[in-house]
Amino acid sequence: MPNPLSVTVVKDFVRGDVPHAAAEVLIVMSFHHLPKARRLLLSASCFALLTAGVSPVFAQQPEPSNVLPTIVVSPTGLPTPQDQVASSVTVITAEEIERDQRRTVPDVLATVPGLNIVQAGGAGSQTSIFMRGTNSNHTKVLIDGIDVSDPSNPNRSFDLGQLLTTDIERIEVLRGPQSGLYGADAIGGVISITTKRGKGPAKVTGLLEGGSFGTFNQAAGLSGSQSNFDYAFNVSHFRSTNIPVTPPNLLPPGRRAIGDAYDNVTASTKLGLDISDSFRLNYVGRYTEGELRYTGDEFLPPTYAGVPSGVQSSRHVKQFFTRGEAVWTGFDGRFTNYFGVNYTDHWNENKLTPTSIPTVDTGTRTKVDWRGVALLMPGQTLVTGAEHEIETMHASAVKADNSNTGVYAQLQSQFSERFFVVSNVRHDINERFGDATTFRVAPAVILPVTETKLKASYGSGFKAPTLNQLFVDFLPTFVANPNLRPEKSLGYDVGFEQPVFNNRLRLGATYFHNDITDLISGTGIVTTVPYVVRTNVNVGKAETSGVEAFVTIRPADRLWLRADYTYTKAIDAMTDLELLRRPRHKASVTASWNPIDPLTVSATVLHVGSWIDGNRDFSIPRLTAPGFTIVNLAGDYRLNEYAKVFARIDNLFDERYEDPTGFLRPGFAVYGGVRLTN
Repeated sequence: MPNPLSVTVVKDFVRGDVPHAAAEVLIVMSFHHLPKARRLLLSASCFALLTAGVSPVFAQQPEPSNVLPTIVVSPTGLPTPQDQVASSVTVITAEEIERDQRRTVPDVLATVPGLNIVQAGGAGSQTSIFMRGTNSNHTKVLIDGIDVSDPSNPNRSFDLGQLLTTDIERIEVLRGPQSGLYGADAIGGVISITTKRGKGPAKVTGLLEGGSFGTFNQAAGLSGSQSNFDYAFNVSHFRSTNIPVTPPNLLPPGRRAIGDAYDNVTASTKLGLDISDSFRLNYVGRYTEGELRYTGDEFLPPTYAGVPSGVQSSRHVKQFFTRGEAVWTGFDGRFTNYFGVNYTDHWNENKLTPTSIPTVDTGTRTKVDWRGVALLMPGQTLVTGAEHEIETMHASAVKADNSNTGVYAQLQSQFSERFFVVSNVRHDINERFGDATTFRVAPAVILPVTETKLKASYGSGFKAPTLNQLFVDFLPTFVANPNLRPEKSLGYDVGFEQPVFNNRLRLGATYFHNDITDLISGTGIVTTVPYVVRTNVNVGKAETSGVEAFVTIRPADRLWLRADYTYTKAIDAMTDLELLRRPRHKASVTASWNPIDPLTVSATVLHVGSWIDGNRDFSIPRLTAPGFTIVNLAGDYRLNEYAKVFARIDNLFDERYEDPTGFLRPGFAVYGGVRLTN
């Protein structure tokens, strides 16, 4: 598997598409009392203000600013100019995260095309990712090359709700089946997160922020490099105490809603040591401890329908991720070897009431891997690798383990300055279900004269059965199935990208299609005597398809805009019904303006159309949930070289909506603070 830990040096060359300066402004507007149509009109006005007076500049087609090409790593495992990559990948930089003042990764990913982020409450709540209409456990999440999925989770997925952004350097969202390089779980795609690396003289950073819902955040960091050693240490604390989540209409008469409270402490370390010109050691470590107090459900007579409880439940999470790596380069730089060891440890405690006995689930994963990168000849790079991992789970008084060995090869070819092809194949041998072979082919060509980029990809993916599905019974009505097979997929996409006006304007669109078979469903019947006992079986089929389109505009050097639209159709191929929580329409517009050097203001409009959902306790299994539109504003102002003040407004027009159904999302909120650096 490609390892971003080894290639974080690419950050030194990445500028991205937005102005590098980050500054700010605060515009407080309380229009939540206005009707929805007027809110949408005012949302558009925010962008009209940002673009006022720049149309004549754009018409003159000025020379583009000196922006270096964006480098991506996740599509191939190697630093590659994005123009040479056929895969659909979105890059989010630390500068963009700071500009928009997003403190959690789910908030960062909310506007990414092809994704639907569902968070059952406020910060710290259970978070699911639906990429290109696939299931929430079909996205592989990596942090510095570490697979952070939780073996004790019933779906073996990773809860992004615990992930803060303080130490993140970049996020790459790679869409489409990627198991040919990344192995299991990458049916929908991959989210690869790279943390910050020390560079230059010692740098001390600090952040203080406060605001709505009892929010109080702090962060501190120390980073730098000296001679052959680089280092980065970061610690952050996130706290919110009263986020309204429970819809009042669901409460029994006389019961008062209690807001969610969340507390998170995250510490991370990243070290690098150059032993010689050809040998380097890398290390990363990350520890997170989070506690969420939330309103669960209780089932009252006579109907025993679920209603929000009068007392709070709690969830306590501890996560530890670490990786050590040795990098050796030989043969005059033509062959580089990466030898690595990963370890992850998940600890999850749940208490339904303050006085109840807690349940604790744990999951670990140990992995050793080797990757070799060989320059065969100019324009031809061969990547080969092998890895072995062991995962364990202790949940519901059941202990279980599994092991997997994978080998892969990839050829990255540049046949000319305009024609590029990446092809890979992988074979996995799993202790429980046997073998799986996957692949991916992705060509891209840039046409002369028009500079149109045509791209396509075709590949396969698989999702291994989880330890929970294989071994955990829920007696007396449900039993595990140790004979499950992996879920499988085939998918393709085709698209184009077109630069216009000296790359001041760039637009593109991609059509995608995925067929998923052997989906695991809990509908199998073991017996009906004396009552129905069910189990998991491989019977499901699904089909997802859609279009992702974008436009980026830089009408002036200090103004940048981007618009994205996603259409997704996700169907259960057995019943022809739409899959839950996959809205057909999603659109977003982001603008960033740097009118003077110390000041930057940004605005984001996000629209999500209606979707099929169940009610809070799924006593109504299918209903149509209304869509929503929210507007966020952010700004910062640099006081001097050491201090910057910032502020933001989330949900400017106080849109009241539930996502998912039965769980309110936060309304109008204001935050502000100061960022310090030496």
